Amino acid sequence: MAFSLKAEARKDVTKSDIKQLRLKGRVPAVVYGKKVAATVITVDQKELTALLQRNPHAIIDLDLPGGGGRQPVMINEIQRNPLNRQLLHIDFHQINMDEPVKTVVSLDFVGEAEGAKEGGIVQIQMHELEIRCLPSQIPSSIKVDITGVGLGENMLVNQITVPAGIEVKSDANDLILTVLAPQKETEEPQAANNEERIGEAETSNEAATAGQPV
Repeated sequence: MAFSLKAEARKDVTKSDIKQLRLKGRVPAVVYGKKVAATVITVDQKELTALLQRNPHAIIDLDLPGGGGRQPVMINEIQRNPLNRQLLHIDFHQINMDEPVKTVVSLDFVGEAEGAKEGGIVQIQMHELEIRCLPSQIPSSIKVDITGVGLGENMLVNQITVPAGIEVKSDANDLILTVLAPQKETEEPQAANNEERIGEAETSNEAATAGQPV
């Protein structure tokens, strides 16, 4: 297992007790699965934050309290405070290592698009890919080579090459990135046109006032 967490038991408590847990650096959580009955626990906030920063979709070796032993789990849901992004609650799903699971992995874009060399702008539309595979086959990321994408061209999900044993679950026609043609500068011509219009207006005014008494 690449990541591990140690869980502590948590009894049914009041909102005030849960607040105190968070102040002590513990995050309330629940773990459930085929081999684990739904159990309320807490985990260390610093350890969990570090794990989420490295790979929020990783398999976690969760050390359960009360003789539950170590179980492979994945994060199923994260609840955060919408204002300060503080971790409020985590749902862990116990998995079986011999059964495929659905998850998402980050896309790692490599190379320089041909269109970018011509002045185009690369716009990435998708940063993660949904896949299905055995837990042991989940990659930390999937590399996407964009060197062949020309000016004005797109890259779709069906153009990604994934490792053997991985099934792509994202829509094959979903847009991953596009290379936009550079926009032409129009400010100077517009300014010139404005100056011409002003000159024409002044000429027309002079013509209209010519011969009138002062």
